[in-house]
Amino acid sequence: MEKQFILHMLTTAKNLSPFDVNMALDAGWVSALAYTNVEASEVQGLVQDAIFSRSVKNLKRTGIFIGGRDTKQAMDMLKMAKRSMVPPFEVSVFADPSGAFTTAAGMVAAVERELAAKFNTTLEGKNILALGGTGPVGQAAAVIAAQAGANVRIIGRQLEKAQLIADLCSNEFGDGKITVTAGADADKAEYIKTADVVFATGAAGIELLSAELIASAPQLKVAADVNAVPPAGIAGVDAFHNGTPIEGSISGAVGIGALAIGNVKYQAQNMLLKRMITAEKPEYLHFEHAFEVAREYVKANA
Repeated sequence: MEKQFILHMLTTAKNLSPFDVNMALDAGWVSALAYTNVEASEVQGLVQDAIFSRSVKNLKRTGIFIGGRDTKQAMDMLKMAKRSMVPPFEVSVFADPSGAFTTAAGMVAAVERELAAKFNTTLEGKNILALGGTGPVGQAAAVIAAQAGANVRIIGRQLEKAQLIADLCSNEFGDGKITVTAGADADKAEYIKTADVVFATGAAGIELLSAELIASAPQLKVAADVNAVPPAGIAGVDAFHNGTPIEGSISGAVGIGALAIGNVKYQAQNMLLKRMITAEKPEYLHFEHAFEVAREYVKANA
């Protein structure tokens, strides 16, 4: 009898996300087992218990998912899991803390599509403001966009915290190959004058970009909002917008709402969970791979 497909799901949080469990089972994993309140020091033991309990052949039916709420912690745990493997006893690992990696990938891929379709251009050289960008989605989106050639500025209420996060994105996640800058929310009226793209990635129910600021943005092209809870994070952009013109924009900017982003996010997470099942060799998946598959999905459904 063939062994079950088992996905061991690790999280530093008190509870594992039901969203991630549903996604795993719908992608084809038969069992999704939760390990909660996991500490970094426990990763090696959990990984090695998983890999040594099955034959090399049946390890292809085994995987590890890393959730939690902290992007750096998730990436550190992903690296730790990789170091804990003992080839040929090795399995695929996928990190997606709070769904931030796949959400960010979906947002950037959708923005890239609108830049190409509506403005005949790319992310290369574009000025991007990540409003409320100190959180997990903002961090991942900033790195993905910067790796695609954009000039990204993370905006936060406290400049000092925004700078710490920008440095983390540049040096930790971007391996020093990108430069993400920081700015204070109090100065966004100045930054919006040269912005081509806005990501709204702050807390739900908070307006981050007003109609007045949109009307003062002479080169704004695309504004994307991951917030589905009223009021919208970007004035004039609702959850259903998908390349919809933003009322009051003097530059003809279009908006992308949370449900449009969420659809691409869902597809990206589903594709990576399925990829773990079918991979011939173990893979270590994170925000870069999420963007790859999000791009594939957007291109295939343009």
